Amino acid sequence: MPKIPVPDVLLRTLGRQLGGPSGPLGTVVARMLNKGNAATIRAAVEALELTGGETAADIGFGGGLGLDLLLAGTGESGRVHGVEPSGDMVTRARRTHAAALADGRLELHEAPMEALPFPDGTLDGWISLNTIYFVADLAPAARELARVLAPSGRGVLGVADPDWMASQAFTKHNFTLRPVAEVVATLEASDLTVEDRTLTGRMPYHLLVCRPTR
Repeated sequence: MPKIPVPDVLLRTLGRQLGGPSGPLGTVVARMLNKGNAATIRAAVEALELTGGETAADIGFGGGLGLDLLLAGTGESGRVHGVEPSGDMVTRARRTHAAALADGRLELHEAPMEALPFPDGTLDGWISLNTIYFVADLAPAARELARVLAPSGRGVLGVADPDWMASQAFTKHNFTLRPVAEVVATLEASDLTVEDRTLTGRMPYHLLVCRPTR
């Protein structure tokens, strides 16, 4: 049976929602992101090698699963920040993570990756998965990711295989797909060393583990 093409209007809506979930549909997308990305989010948090007491952030936290995992990894004495450009996702996280907010272990920020709301060297670790597709100019964002990382810290940037992504109809709308080598070069130009840990599965997925070079 031939595939029925998905109307462009639906693909445009999906592309827009994935870049910034909002409204009633955004709630559905948030749940979808938590379920579909669970394995890669867990792998990213594991790559931080948290031992407890750290200050860590999920930059572009979307559905919020990364916040839960970082809260567990940093422990009672740690602190977690969630950064998200979608105001609706910040509002949703205020409901779903009310207890962590109330006890001061979690702080939420509505901000883009290009203007992170932290002083220099604040974070012992950060994760940011499936976010740079929606960043028009990667260089300023990479400089911010490097700026906020403590000298002994590490960050994990997650990107799916760009060839696989290019084969998906929804990425024709609102997505900027970059070769992994280009992403690595941009991070390295921002004074980060990068280790590519490729996960295998239905598609290759790249966890780019970043450490400050100075």
